[in-house]
Amino acid sequence: MVSRVIPVDTFDLVIFGGTGDLARRKILPGLFRRFLSGQMTAESRIIGAARSDMDDGGYRQMIREAIAEFGGAEKSDTTGLDAFIDRLHYVPIDATGDGGWKALSDLMRADVVRAFYFSVAPSLFGALAERLHLHGIADAHSRIVVEKPFGRDLASARALNETLAAYFKEGQIYRIDHYLGKETVQNLMAVRFGNVLFEPLWNNHYVDHIQITVAETVGVGGRGSYYDKSGAMRDMVQNHLMQLLCLIAMEPPSRFEADAVRDEKLKVIRALQPIAAHHIVRGQYDAEGDDPSYRADAENPRSFTESFIAMKCEIANWRWAGVPFYLRTGKKMKARSSEIAVVFQDLGHTIFEGDVARHRNILSIRLQPNEGIDLQVTIKEPGPGGMRLVDVPLDLTFADALGEDGEDVPDAYERLIMDVIRGNQTLFMRGDEVEAAWSWTDPLIEGWEARSDVPKLYEPGSSGPEDALMLMHRDGRRWREIKA
Repeated sequence: MVSRVIPVDTFDLVIFGGTGDLARRKILPGLFRRFLSGQMTAESRIIGAARSDMDDGGYRQMIREAIAEFGGAEKSDTTGLDAFIDRLHYVPIDATGDGGWKALSDLMRADVVRAFYFSVAPSLFGALAERLHLHGIADAHSRIVVEKPFGRDLASARALNETLAAYFKEGQIYRIDHYLGKETVQNLMAVRFGNVLFEPLWNNHYVDHIQITVAETVGVGGRGSYYDKSGAMRDMVQNHLMQLLCLIAMEPPSRFEADAVRDEKLKVIRALQPIAAHHIVRGQYDAEGDDPSYRADAENPRSFTESFIAMKCEIANWRWAGVPFYLRTGKKMKARSSEIAVVFQDLGHTIFEGDVARHRNILSIRLQPNEGIDLQVTIKEPGPGGMRLVDVPLDLTFADALGEDGEDVPDAYERLIMDVIRGNQTLFMRGDEVEAAWSWTDPLIEGWEARSDVPKLYEPGSSGPEDALMLMHRDGRRWREIKA
């Protein structure tokens, strides 16, 4: 199935930090794929801006090499690559001074969409926003894209929101979380609100519990000093897992529009109950063979920062009262896997004998790898010998259904950047949403810091600490197996 591509308006996209790792690995290769798909007009331009002293030619060569290294099969299209590279420009710029801003202003066009991607440290957001206005580069119709972290607590998040609000309206600010750009995450809304089959069952009358897992096989080596100041709670739960929780639990919005969707997500965050200490498990991966421990990777032998966290959450509203949401995420786990599993309740009565009461319907939404959705249903095992039941999945793997090898499914960054150009904020976080998430998160962090809690050690390649298994076992449940 070939996806239908709708071109966006002609734009000038300025990428501050245009020589950085994110720009080279994700943003520019993604834009190249959108160019090849026909979604970018021939007149659209991409302007890199950074401290490095180079010209257009040097930048074009850098991005050509980045696409050769990080691009997919599309990088073999040399004709398309040449045409894309011709649309790149570069301006050396001083984010906190005056250098380069006049050149950038002269390069911008007045009759196109102007978007500015802040692929830099949050400490530079204010300086960039101020200079965009001081030099008349941004106007009331311009858009800015900001990467996480959106603060490290409520106070810093509020300060960051106030800084951006001094120069841009909320409708111009796009807080990007690449998880929300994944095809499966958006299909979660389509499954819920586009099918009569599921929404009537999406409540505490039919759902036993929900599990959200984001497992990674890599450690924190190479970014240990940053991660040690953050931890799994700040790095993953407060943003990525919180967003998945909101989408799975929110009420149907009145319209599929940005503020209608985000209003419902905000209600979920505000309905989250405080979590008792015994419903949170924190862990650190240990050393194994030649592989270093978390503390060695973080270069902090006394670190109490968690590389793993599991928790039991509850939402205080009519739909979800009594339904636990189990969240877990960690580094150096047995497989790279992100999944939302909606586990439905047992049958009220069964006509079959044996262990059939343990068969359950489970809706599994796989975010990575192999994006897709499957519904576990119970059927009769083929063959003679009586009524033997077996669970089988009704499987929709997007790579199979939507194009060979998933070639027609855009990467998360591609989709979200195109949404910025369209002016569609549905898949971006709003300022009050960010602050509400920190309002719930801060007391949890303050609690374990006050108790001087020490994370539990776990073996690399495992499913996390034993205490995380007990978190579920105490409730008579178990985590789903982490599969690649």
